[in-house]
Amino acid sequence: MMTKKLFIDGAWVDGSEGKTFQSINPATGEVIAEVAEATVDDARRAIAAAKKSFYETREWRDMDSQVRGDMLLKIADAIEANKDELARLDAIDMGKPLREAECDIDDGIHCYRYYASLIKAPYGGCYDVNSGFGQMHSYTVHEPVGVCAEITPWNYPFLMGAWKMAPSLAAGNSIVFKPATVCVLSNIKMFEIFEECGLPKGVVNLVMGPGGTIGDELAGNKDVDMVTFTGSTEVGQSIMRQAANNVKKVGLELGGKSPNVIFADADLDGAVEWAMVGIFFNQGEVCSAGSRIIIEESIHDEFVKRLAKKANAMTIGNPLDNPDMGAMVSESHMNKVLAYIEKGKAEGATLVCGGERYTEGECAKGCFIRPTIFDNCTPDMTIVKEEIFGPVVTIQTFKTEEEAIAMANDTPYGLAGAVFTADGTRALRVIKEIRAGITWINCYNPTFNEAPWGGYKMSGIGRELGVHGLEEYQEVKQININLTPGVLGWYEH
Repeated sequence: MMTKKLFIDGAWVDGSEGKTFQSINPATGEVIAEVAEATVDDARRAIAAAKKSFYETREWRDMDSQVRGDMLLKIADAIEANKDELARLDAIDMGKPLREAECDIDDGIHCYRYYASLIKAPYGGCYDVNSGFGQMHSYTVHEPVGVCAEITPWNYPFLMGAWKMAPSLAAGNSIVFKPATVCVLSNIKMFEIFEECGLPKGVVNLVMGPGGTIGDELAGNKDVDMVTFTGSTEVGQSIMRQAANNVKKVGLELGGKSPNVIFADADLDGAVEWAMVGIFFNQGEVCSAGSRIIIEESIHDEFVKRLAKKANAMTIGNPLDNPDMGAMVSESHMNKVLAYIEKGKAEGATLVCGGERYTEGECAKGCFIRPTIFDNCTPDMTIVKEEIFGPVVTIQTFKTEEEAIAMANDTPYGLAGAVFTADGTRALRVIKEIRAGITWINCYNPTFNEAPWGGYKMSGIGRELGVHGLEEYQEVKQININLTPGVLGWYEH
């Protein structure tokens, strides 16, 4: 089995210590590939290559914006030509159903095309200023940050890479990219595409290895001008502390425990269907998952009945067969989710359905969990407070709108949330009160390249996607011009 390599300074290389790790198919337990494991020295070489490409050779940074945009379009076309392979790699490497992986690749293609179009969009501003120092003109320009370290999670391996690398490249930066170790294959293919498309040497660099060493180096290294991370809040906090080393720019999209508030006048079948999408899509391994259903007391029983019926009917199996739910990403993560389920039982929540590993037929070899619903949950329960990151949803009830809002906001997180109601005025009133960065009314989960993505509170800082996503990878420079040069006479009193 050929070892997949690192990509540093325009070349595919082994790790400096010759170590490798295995990429394992979570649906079958089979080893898919051996992957080169980077060391701190490798990370430093990648940073040095990115620094040289940005500050010395400057080919990408100084490239005509139209040419840079054309390059991003070329990359998008190459992704499209390889989308079947990329989707299959995400399905077997991460465990998501193939059709979901295909959607991820399509979204990634659109992401590169979107940021290619933004390169030529107007930006900056001109300002009227006082004339106390002569006739002055002030304006701003947007410039690339420099060397950007980008660390992505395993739940959307290819797509999260696109969310970070497309705007960063559009802005003219150089990149050191580290995907989550458990899912690397689609991003290795992505770097092959970068190479084939002719990105200048050193502009994109790929290092793979444990976050505790490689990620720490990227966050703390003084030659890195920005670090962006999507993942757990705990790791995000660590990155913030290390980034203070040189006060580098930081972008964080972190955990969530998002509320899905359902009022009695909502379309019940629609609310059930969207609740399913909110928690069981991607096996519930979604930072914005609607993991807390908060429902008006009068419709509780009927809602739970319909939700359980649909959950019990879900198909589970090999991702390539396009079941309703695929495999959990790894055995260790599966065991973590199962431990949360046991905690829910022990703390007195009512298990409505699921709550166990799925081992029928060929699934006995893989990491599968039945869709799980807990009812009669209280705010103090661990499964209500902590992010589980699996197909597990809790149900709480409310009587008044004020109570629903208070329950929705009773969390240190603030990534996402939804409201279901036929009353448009109430929908807008309640959604404005929910302290979260991404919200939906009468739906759950749709995302768009054109709209910003990010959270409040302990769900992170900064925004991905949209114009905001491009601005994350830019610095704003103020330029002030004296239109009447000469002696000011300030000291002639």
